[in-house]
Amino acid sequence: MARTVYGVAMRNFTRYPEMPSAQALIDYGVRAEKLGYESVWAWDHILLGVEPSFPIMESLSILTAVAARTTKIRLGTGILVLPMRNPVILAKELATIDHISNGRLVVGAAVGWYKREFLAMGVDFHQRGRIMEQSLDILTRLWTEERLTVDFPPYRIKDAVMLPKPVQKPRPPLLIGGYVEAVLRRAATKGDGWLTYYYTAESFASHWARIRGYAEEAGRDPDELRSTNQLPIVVGPRARVEGPMREWLQTEWDYASWSESTAESAIVGTVDECVEQIAKHVKTGIDRLIFVPYRYQDEQLEVIASEIIPKLRSA
Repeated sequence: MARTVYGVAMRNFTRYPEMPSAQALIDYGVRAEKLGYESVWAWDHILLGVEPSFPIMESLSILTAVAARTTKIRLGTGILVLPMRNPVILAKELATIDHISNGRLVVGAAVGWYKREFLAMGVDFHQRGRIMEQSLDILTRLWTEERLTVDFPPYRIKDAVMLPKPVQKPRPPLLIGGYVEAVLRRAATKGDGWLTYYYTAESFASHWARIRGYAEEAGRDPDELRSTNQLPIVVGPRARVEGPMREWLQTEWDYASWSESTAESAIVGTVDECVEQIAKHVKTGIDRLIFVPYRYQDEQLEVIASEIIPKLRSA
């Protein structure tokens, strides 16, 4: 089992009236690389919220800018709402980012949940699972096949030659996000693994076991799949930081009622307390943890990289 690696989420959405800053996000990605994070991850929405609304910078554009300013850190979508995107255009965009980054792209993708976005984009919300499967097939085949002819209405692809292919072979990693049983099966059979959000170590372990079982049923080697979990974290004396963290998690984050995603997954406390809590996740064999630092504060980004991750690596 590969050793767990540690990424960090970026704050490409804010709560109105605050607006995200493109330059600040690019600088954040550059700093994350200098601090030694394995990867940096952007959230993906086009329209997010009404009252309150959450202004958001488009994920692929921001990751492209970070790619041009960095050389080592991997760049992830966590997650890309795949059914809302034209898969032929998306295949070209993602392959181009893979070239700009020299093979550092990781694609986390899911069906999405926000109906208002789908209506605005002219995409059938109730068919998003089917559209997701179709889009995954189109992406993979355009990236790996020399010439593609396939009829996936409304996409009628004939003698399509998409060049250049991505730098990564056979393609950039595809992690499937989501929670329901159909998603777990999709992660086991259609992609390279699973990306989940705010799961406790216990919830992750039980779901990952089911994914591995589905992979075995499909004739795939489950050891070839990769797992990722996004975790909120705040480092500091518990009496001082726990209340503000809880308020942040209750006002700026959503937890799907059909999932085991929960604010109780938060890592909270002193450096040693946080290391102890994170160690429970590492013991599950998880491949990657993506930290979501409290309000993306600079001091949180720094202490996680300089004190917590080294202790985890030396354990």
